Amino acid sequence: MNLIDKIKHNKDKFMEIQEQLEPMYLENYEEAFRISYTHNSTAIEGNSLTLLDTKLVLSDKVSVGGKDLREIYEVINHDKAYRYIKQCIKDKKALSETIVKQIHKILVENIFPGGNYRIGDVFIGGSQHEPPSPQDMIFQMKDFYRDLEYKCVLETTELAAWTHAEFVRIHPFIDGNGRTARLLMNYQLMDGGLLPINILNENRQEYYKCLEEHHLHGNLEPFHEMVMKLEEMELKKYLHLAAQQGLVTENEIL
Repeated sequence: MNLIDKIKHNKDKFMEIQEQLEPMYLENYEEAFRISYTHNSTAIEGNSLTLLDTKLVLSDKVSVGGKDLREIYEVINHDKAYRYIKQCIKDKKALSETIVKQIHKILVENIFPGGNYRIGDVFIGGSQHEPPSPQDMIFQMKDFYRDLEYKCVLETTELAAWTHAEFVRIHPFIDGNGRTARLLMNYQLMDGGLLPINILNENRQEYYKCLEEHHLHGNLEPFHEMVMKLEEMELKKYLHLAAQQGLVTENEIL
């Protein structure tokens, strides 16, 4: 059985039992994911807060000494943006330009005015890819939103991978594109009935390599493969939790 079929199988099991998990265990799983996801997504961009620092800020509401205020805001804002996309999905809102700009605005709140496309060239350190000029970027973003409508026929994981890779290729904002792209990816996954995924900071070299393959050669497959493996891992983690409560058997998890 290939990876897509395994994900479909485990997704069906997940859909069957997601309302039956003990609330305390579910809250614990979601809280741990939320903190780890925020930590890793901000750390990939250079934020120096540790996983424990992130927990202290988000869960314990404790101030962390010796850290730049911008870094504290990056963590708090990322958590707000994650909560925002979850609410949008709950409200059954399709991903749109309005939502994308609002995600960015939340991410950079108290740092700089967000939600506005860049008016100058940007460069990605360590990458051979050069994002389009501001003029071309506007046209490519129009294509991006139009493409979202017909690419809904893709497998959910492929749609999520494409949304992330194409958005960050265009790089429409002066800063915060990576964090925005990872939130958009999880928007598509959750909207398609799957679990959000967490790209670890320690795996950022593989992550960048996969994105570079798309940016330079139009090859989405390596990044799609990465997204599928991470989704498989999250589904298994969730289903193992369900198995501990007798909702599924270990043999039913692929």
